[in-house]
Amino acid sequence: MAKIIKIGMADLNVAKCPDILQTAGLGSCVGVCLWDSITKIGGLAHIMLPYSTQARSVGNEAKFADTAIPLLVKQMENLGALRQRLVAKIAGGAQMFSFYSGNDIMRIGERNAEAVKETLAKLKIKLLAEDVGGNYGRTIEFYTETGKLYIRTINVGEKII
Repeated sequence: MAKIIKIGMADLNVAKCPDILQTAGLGSCVGVCLWDSITKIGGLAHIMLPYSTQARSVGNEAKFADTAIPLLVKQMENLGALRQRLVAKIAGGAQMFSFYSGNDIMRIGERNAEAVKETLAKLKIKLLAEDVGGNYGRTIEFYTETGKLYIRTINVGEKII
């Protein structure tokens, strides 16, 4: 019987088949799902900010793309996943509020998605699918058995990537 493991904001967790990883409230945050198809080990990080180097305090590594993804990989490896087999799917990175400013600080969703992609590339983890951007929130469930990412939105519908 599969259990649902809930991941909060600025948090991450790993699971083995048949368990399901779930996070809600992805607005400008990005949900990063990693999966090893042989061991059926999955990981999910709910990333709030792009880079730890731009923060005053880095107490929580799960908060930042550049520190959360390597930490997630390490935890998956501890369960038996192989880094070379890991693939990724991501969702979130929305622009939740409209601002008429060219100020980079207001593009947090877009910056989060860019940082996630850059970190995955540095770690040589292939990005298989993404559902990022827009101006709406998402709730996601990642199925360790199949590697499918189920995405629910309000007023936009549901999809599987």
